[in-house]
Amino acid sequence: MWLKNLSIINYKNIEEAGLSFSRKMNCIVGKNGMGKTNLLDAVYYLSFCKSATNPVDSQNILHAHDFFVLQGLYETEDGEEEEIYCGLKRRQKKRFKRNKKEYSRLSDHIGFIPLVMVSPADSMLIAGGGEERRRFMDMVISQFDREYLTALIHYNKALMQRNALLKTALEPENDLIDIWEDAMARAGECVYAKRKLFIDAFIPVFQSFYSYISQGMEQVGLQYVSHAAEGELIGLFRESRQRDRILGYTSKGIHRDDLVMSLGGFPIKREGSQGQNKTFLIALKLAQFEFLKRTGNHTTPLVLLDDLFDKLDASRVEQIVKLLAGDNFGQIFITDTNRGHLDKILSEVSGDYKLFEVENGRVSEKKKSKSDETE
Repeated sequence: MWLKNLSIINYKNIEEAGLSFSRKMNCIVGKNGMGKTNLLDAVYYLSFCKSATNPVDSQNILHAHDFFVLQGLYETEDGEEEEIYCGLKRRQKKRFKRNKKEYSRLSDHIGFIPLVMVSPADSMLIAGGGEERRRFMDMVISQFDREYLTALIHYNKALMQRNALLKTALEPENDLIDIWEDAMARAGECVYAKRKLFIDAFIPVFQSFYSYISQGMEQVGLQYVSHAAEGELIGLFRESRQRDRILGYTSKGIHRDDLVMSLGGFPIKREGSQGQNKTFLIALKLAQFEFLKRTGNHTTPLVLLDDLFDKLDASRVEQIVKLLAGDNFGQIFITDTNRGHLDKILSEVSGDYKLFEVENGRVSEKKKSKSDETE
């Protein structure tokens, strides 16, 4: 799958843009705050039905305007065109369409256009709480396993109902709370099994990418921890019910799962330098790409790389450039404030590419120089 054309109207600071892209490499240059990330976010939105940076849809509408529209024309591996449309008016329901047919459920679209994004916000995977790392697992697995996404939605709905009952002034009826605990247990066991299967297969791929970028300088690890590993979830819910009643929330379950991230056997949050942390995050995302490519719907994911080279030394940059210039990847979008970084990538890339400049929300395609064309 690759994005041929993108139309943007009133999205964040981009008032209007109509762009056609290279099926291989698309480089976007501009100063900070000009809209480079917003352009990538528009591409992200058409895959996930939401922004990567702001979950409040109405806040993604350009100031002083009442709506935004995003429209992408894609081409599949089979050469078929797919048109994806999203429109949002203030105080109205978001509309999402595929080939002019509106989705009844947005979750039905997730995974159709697989995508991996690397951005500065990824630092929260290491520095943030467990919800960030659970979101990472959910983001990957949901793109290739619809049963997982359905189970996760059911679990979260049941969890919300149980928490509401725990907070009531009067003691909730046991039969009623039993219903929601049973629903949580069924869905939670499914989510746990799929997360464990995913992480077991994911770890060696991730470690291989880290080793390549760092040239074998460090050893990294991931460990999946879950209450579900302690025993059947239904038993844990029943056992903790009275304590949870005092707390006012559900203290055990797969909504508390986490990934322990380590460097040299110690928590990377404590031990890692900025460059090591950035390498860790890039290796996670490249492994995500590889995993989706292997297990998804036989569609090569789009790759969005925002401010990729910040905090990395020259040797690690060189290793990443070698990876990106290879044939393993499909369509790539990459931003940087430094034209030199992008030129270095373009000098390594064989085949087509396009270069764009963003200034105050205006996106323009830069023509290739004569030296580019003769290379």
